[in-house]
Amino acid sequence: MRPYSPEWLAKRLATLLPGFPDVPLLVAFSGGVDSTALLAALAAARSPKDLRVRAVHINHGLHPNAPKWSAHCRALARRLEVPLRVVAVATEISRSGGVSLEAAAREARYSVLARELKAGECLLTAHHEDDQLETVLLQLFRGAGIAGLAAMPEIAPFASGWHARPLLSCSRDELTAWVRNAGLSWIEDDTNSDESLDRNYLRRRVLPLIGARWRGAGSAVARSARHAAEAQRLLEMVGGRDAERAANGPDLFVPTLRALPPDRRRNALRFWIAQAGVRVPDTSRLEELAGPVIDARPDANPRVAWGDIEVQRHADLLSIHTVRPRSDACAVNWAWHTEPILQLPGDGGSLELRPDPHGPIDLDALPESLSVRYREGGERLRPRRGGPRRALKSLLQESRLSIAQRERLPLVFSGATLLAVGALWVDESVQTTAGTARRGRLAHRVAGKRQLW
Repeated sequence: MRPYSPEWLAKRLATLLPGFPDVPLLVAFSGGVDSTALLAALAAARSPKDLRVRAVHINHGLHPNAPKWSAHCRALARRLEVPLRVVAVATEISRSGGVSLEAAAREARYSVLARELKAGECLLTAHHEDDQLETVLLQLFRGAGIAGLAAMPEIAPFASGWHARPLLSCSRDELTAWVRNAGLSWIEDDTNSDESLDRNYLRRRVLPLIGARWRGAGSAVARSARHAAEAQRLLEMVGGRDAERAANGPDLFVPTLRALPPDRRRNALRFWIAQAGVRVPDTSRLEELAGPVIDARPDANPRVAWGDIEVQRHADLLSIHTVRPRSDACAVNWAWHTEPILQLPGDGGSLELRPDPHGPIDLDALPESLSVRYREGGERLRPRRGGPRRALKSLLQESRLSIAQRERLPLVFSGATLLAVGALWVDESVQTTAGTARRGRLAHRVAGKRQLW
């Protein structure tokens, strides 16, 4: 492999991205050595004619030095002549359900990146070979299946565009040497020395020993991850065909599943659950679904739940849905002219419709009487003027919002017509046009905090 350089990076992107260099790029820029290597090499490879690059820096607000890190990123972006947007997400990070702070920050980070990515853009992150090695080992220690061992793909659909990781064949040492030779500085996050975190312990204690004994471990494990990704694609093809044969609308026909061998039955269920846009359950629950639930009497109506997801059998049909308190499912009438702030039931917070000269909603096109409720399934709207009607389920899958966030999204209706999804999407029928006189914007707050979406 050629040493890391702007020329090498341009050739790698040309391989990963059809149409490169005519593909606009958004770089997730933390200011660390890895993302500095990525952004600086892109800037060096850029010419005004053939490469459009911008960056976003996410300030989690979790470290006392966060403002200094944002300032460093701004200064370096100016030096590289790359447009940079800094987004603060400190108030958006939720640790509900026992989620670790790191996982919550990652969830918030990718939600911001999904929101920032424009249609047709490709998100670039600076994950490298050492990150891939750490990910595969951690997945092994957690007992992950083939999908987990496939670790991070080089390119995958993301939000309204793509997510590429062009540095997966580069080592951390190689990137650090290039940045140092380029005379650039970077951020050193001292939380990376906290060995109470699994990834840091692995990086600081375990991987140096592995590297000393097996110097090619990073490339070998990355190769294994690619083999696992290929196997996973084949499993998904088989699972998709089996699930399609068993499909009865959004449900599955139990006798068709029962006719499959146990391993294919589990694979079909795993595919079906993932396609529903929810987290696949652990092994024991999947075994319960594939065994006792499928084999139960038709009148038994067994069910298996994990988190706020439930799969239930009714006669010969298997269905999947989210579980929410009864009060959350009720529609609330909203006379927004006289009540611009609506208190939502339960812990749903509030929904506000406020005037905004740059807002996406045409207030004169908005009916005076609205209703607000949460997802029930099957909702559709037209989020892009002149574009197709889209299933809300598909939009939410692309958004990378967590299941908990999806279920808290208030949906605004006029009769049976979906007009808006929180502050995320607005239906064409009430979108602003060049002649709009009064514009507005929706804001959703939970526990006094404006939600990320």
